[in-house]
Amino acid sequence: MVTFVHRVIMSQRLEDLKQEIKPLRDQLVNHSLYSQLTTVADLKVFMEHHVFAVWDFMSLLKTLQNALTCVAVPWVPVGNPTTRYLINEIVTGEESDVDEQGNRLSHFELYLKAMKQAGANTTQIEALLQHLASSNIYVALQHSNLAQPVHDFIANTFQTIATGKAHIQAAVFTFGREDLIPGMFISFVKELNRTNTNSVSTFLYYLERHIEVDGDHHSHMAYEMTEQLCGDNDMYWVEATEAIKHALSARINLWNHILQQVQ
Repeated sequence: MVTFVHRVIMSQRLEDLKQEIKPLRDQLVNHSLYSQLTTVADLKVFMEHHVFAVWDFMSLLKTLQNALTCVAVPWVPVGNPTTRYLINEIVTGEESDVDEQGNRLSHFELYLKAMKQAGANTTQIEALLQHLASSNIYVALQHSNLAQPVHDFIANTFQTIATGKAHIQAAVFTFGREDLIPGMFISFVKELNRTNTNSVSTFLYYLERHIEVDGDHHSHMAYEMTEQLCGDNDMYWVEATEAIKHALSARINLWNHILQQVQ
């Protein structure tokens, strides 16, 4: 049974972690990339790179589901029921959400739909998926001709997965992912959509849906999951913090690369 004192200690550990990673998160949220995006052409460059982060997010999520629940047959109860609930609900929201018309699809598929509406190039991400049909992730990356910062970002995610440590994976999932997009960017996309005859309406819907589902409800659930998995283990909290820093640094490098392409 979780006591009040234990809960306070866990909450303080989480706050300490947030403070430790704050400088890197601030770099991302305040990155100059956002102020340089001014046209649909700029946005397409952003989407053609960001889509890889949307895609590999799902592999990290499914890794957590595999680790924290039973996905084998015959079924047996695995782990903590509360943690099972948290991860399963997040998976449902990410893998089987709805588009503007109420059709079921994953957030990644919604992102691809937004790219095609905007006229962004989906060749590279689709080529990677084709390579994965017959190769492992590392071979597929070698044959996908990705820019080095994109390659490094994906490689960092799969290095996190390869640790086999759920507390590290949960921490990176919680703090290194899609809640890093500032409000000013959404305002820019909204105005761009207004002045370009709804050419990025699906992308705007994706961003707003992300805030509604991921940015609030899922983020609180992910915090709780990270707390439970790190628990009272000091080393787990240290490992989680360092892994988040690596993930955020990889994202900063990716953002720097996109900025160069836009400029």
